[in-house]
Amino acid sequence: IGGVHRGAEKTLDISADLEELANTNVCVVCAGAKAILDIGLTLEYLETKGVPVIGYKTSELPAFYSSESGFDVDYKIDSALEIAEILKTKWSLGVGGGVLVTNPIPVAFELESSIMNEAINQAITEADQEHITGKEITPYLLSKVNEITEGKSLDANIKLIQNNADLAAKIAIHYSKQD
Repeated sequence: IGGVHRGAEKTLDISADLEELANTNVCVVCAGAKAILDIGLTLEYLETKGVPVIGYKTSELPAFYSSESGFDVDYKIDSALEIAEILKTKWSLGVGGGVLVTNPIPVAFELESSIMNEAINQAITEADQEHITGKEITPYLLSKVNEITEGKSLDANIKLIQNNADLAAKIAIHYSKQD
């Protein structure tokens, strides 16, 4: 997902998908907020908006390329069936808004947090030096991080998308079978 950008206390740069997630009955499966964002502020924003954050087989929010962020999720749930039951119950009770299901990248494709943080910090420094801001910042940072990691971040991104699609499909199948 998108999220609260680093430095948002000055720029108010918050991805529109967070607001939509708060207002729409939807389940979003992701590998956490993009690592280029402020993960702590993103969680605070979701909490403020009443969006529950579920960790699939994890109690820690994944950091996109890494399974670890240092931040806890609201609930650890170990089965797609149970997540589907939670969604059905929430919405059938008239409690609107989305649910965020975080799904860690498979360990075999995970990138070391320290390497990713170094790449992100270097990309942010270069973006600052080049005065890149606004809607240009995210594509710039993702491209720069991919360049710095010699394509490893893109490979990891592809794997986590496949992993998320698999879990989302399982949740959808269970949800569709509920009365």
